Amino acid sequence: MTPIVVVSLLVAFLVAGLLLWSGIEVDRIARQRDETIVDTVIAGSFERVAHAQESSTVWDDAVIHVRQRPLDNAWLDLNVGVWFDEYAGIDEVYIIDPDGHPLYAMREGRRGIPSDYRPVAGVIDPIVAKLRQLKEVQRNITSEIAMLTPGAMQIAKVNGVPAIVSAKPIVSDSGEILQTRGREAVHVAVLYLDKEFFQRIAEQNRLDNAHFSPAVSNRPGEASRPLRDSRGELIGWFVWTPFAPGKSVTTDVGPLLVMGLLFAGAAIYLLSHRLQRKTLDLEASKIAAQHLALHDVLTGLPNRAMFERRLDEALEKCQANAALLGLLYLDLDQFKQVNDSLGHPAGDALVQQVAARLTAEVRGYDMVARLGGDEFAILVVGAVDRKAIEKVCSRIVAEIGRPFDLFGNQAFIGASVGVALAPLDGLHRTELTRKADIALYRAKVEGRNRFVFFEAAMDDVIRTRETTNRELRHALSDCDRHFRLLYQPIYAAVDGRMTGVEALLRWVHPERGLVSPAQFISAAEESGLIEELGRWVLRTAMRDAADWTGLRISVNVSPTQVRSRGFVATVVALLAQSGLDPARLELEITETSLMGGSDDVSRALGRLRRLGVTVALDDFGTGYSSLSHIRDIAVDRIKIDRSFVAEIVAGPAQGAGKGSALVEAIVSLAQANGLHVTAEGVETIVQLAFLQDAGCEEVQGYLLCSPIPASDIAALLDDTAAISARKSGFPALGANSAAA
Repeated sequence: MTPIVVVSLLVAFLVAGLLLWSGIEVDRIARQRDETIVDTVIAGSFERVAHAQESSTVWDDAVIHVRQRPLDNAWLDLNVGVWFDEYAGIDEVYIIDPDGHPLYAMREGRRGIPSDYRPVAGVIDPIVAKLRQLKEVQRNITSEIAMLTPGAMQIAKVNGVPAIVSAKPIVSDSGEILQTRGREAVHVAVLYLDKEFFQRIAEQNRLDNAHFSPAVSNRPGEASRPLRDSRGELIGWFVWTPFAPGKSVTTDVGPLLVMGLLFAGAAIYLLSHRLQRKTLDLEASKIAAQHLALHDVLTGLPNRAMFERRLDEALEKCQANAALLGLLYLDLDQFKQVNDSLGHPAGDALVQQVAARLTAEVRGYDMVARLGGDEFAILVVGAVDRKAIEKVCSRIVAEIGRPFDLFGNQAFIGASVGVALAPLDGLHRTELTRKADIALYRAKVEGRNRFVFFEAAMDDVIRTRETTNRELRHALSDCDRHFRLLYQPIYAAVDGRMTGVEALLRWVHPERGLVSPAQFISAAEESGLIEELGRWVLRTAMRDAADWTGLRISVNVSPTQVRSRGFVATVVALLAQSGLDPARLELEITETSLMGGSDDVSRALGRLRRLGVTVALDDFGTGYSSLSHIRDIAVDRIKIDRSFVAEIVAGPAQGAGKGSALVEAIVSLAQANGLHVTAEGVETIVQLAFLQDAGCEEVQGYLLCSPIPASDIAALLDDTAAISARKSGFPALGANSAAA
């Protein structure tokens, strides 16, 4: 029995030793994996901060505004300061002038004062000094994503808290602004490594109990990595609880040792098999972590980081081989409506299906990437000519236009595509992506669901838009001087009685004269100026209308303006300030914007209607809603668009134009649903007579009165001769419209 006992003990000790060694080895591999993730996370945080800065520091406008005196703090907030708190989660931003003096400070999403820089100057000044000594882009952090400008970055203690501090020069993106290297203004971003930072890292990378510690952790089961500044001095420790699968395996398999003598062979087999599986899982986890760093989680497509790296490589080859490269920027049309109506799970499913269709429409060596949200980018490499890329674009637009099946519901969307070609449109990533983005914007403006190639003239459009934005900002500094309201009277169709006026905005431009809203309202909406401009229009219109007893004042409002959280409160405050009866105020919103707007628009208008304010649906019939939906729209009045009124012409029967039937249908439907009707653009006696016979309640147009200043409205109300003429003229037309 002795040999058997000895062999059994040896086998038991062998199994126990193998088990313990395996657990330790697995835990070592797991810890290495965690350490790799920690290093990647810290390096990635540096890159994220630096690239977030480059979105606004490589920009002509930023150079100009930082040089401007006095500083335009509102512009700095929106573009290089407070905006970073919302866009990239940056805790503090400072702008340092070429002489080392602070120009601007932002802390925790709020603008501070330059003197806020003093407490942190001792930490940041050496970093800024280091930046000014750099001659080119440094790649000592990671080379995953290319940097556009030099940068000095390090971990340091700021106000006693560890933080990532990144300094970037504010430079011209066009190269047309003269700057001396080392004498640029510097943009400094501070991201605190606080509890929120570590909690986000823990959730994203499965690092349990991740936190900062000023001293190395001696607690059992905890691991730590040192955090050092640029001089190698210890700042503190990144501490976490590592994943220890080996320990778990040892605990689970330990009881088998009791039965080792009887089941030694089976135990060894099971142990080796389980160990192999755990090891493979860890290796797969490591590979997955590396994959996630460069790929989109939802679609599996390359993300922005990988796309930019691949684009840089493709541009280098394009420059060397003179090959044609197509860069396609793609944005989904009506994606928000799908999200709002079917929910976010349906939106995610839609994005996945779009990714699959896009991948199927390009070759294996082309690249499809998801940049974020509903934005995609496609690289078409080695194309024969422009026509080949046009064919790819045509297939993509057609393919995205086909219906999508989302959990049993059919969804219809479209794709707007902007295309830039290298080397024709440039050989640098920044230039090429900018031009593709401009072409994408043009595709959206031209009606969406189409592709547009970049053309040199588009740059002029962008510059014109920027000029308009700049001039609008200047004009808003003194609205009473630079803007004017004209008023077009609205008359009762039956007796010619003036029932209201519509306020029409004009921009008094120093060079172009009176500019209509069609030429600048969209720019005001895009630049965020519409709220301030709309507030002035409402205040001025209510103030003027307060003196016109009994007249309704109609004011056009933008859906962007109505979506503002403070819109209802603003209207209520202005009504109280002017003393205007809410029943005399009518807000006009276009059919397209109301039907395609968010629920916020409907809710805001509903609250105002309950206060007595009326709502009119402007340009009715030009949008995409059917007439059968008229009863579902929360409005009090519909305004027949001038394009239909213009088609009412004299014929064998009064109003024989092709717009006549539609006008009659609109009037009938409105009357059946208890809505009031006003016809716009009345310019002939024939049109007026037809509208009277059709039962239209109110009319306005140049036949009756053109837009006039507020002072002329009061005179018109007092002009008894004009009142008598209208009262006598209107019924005559209505009684004998055929003769008219």
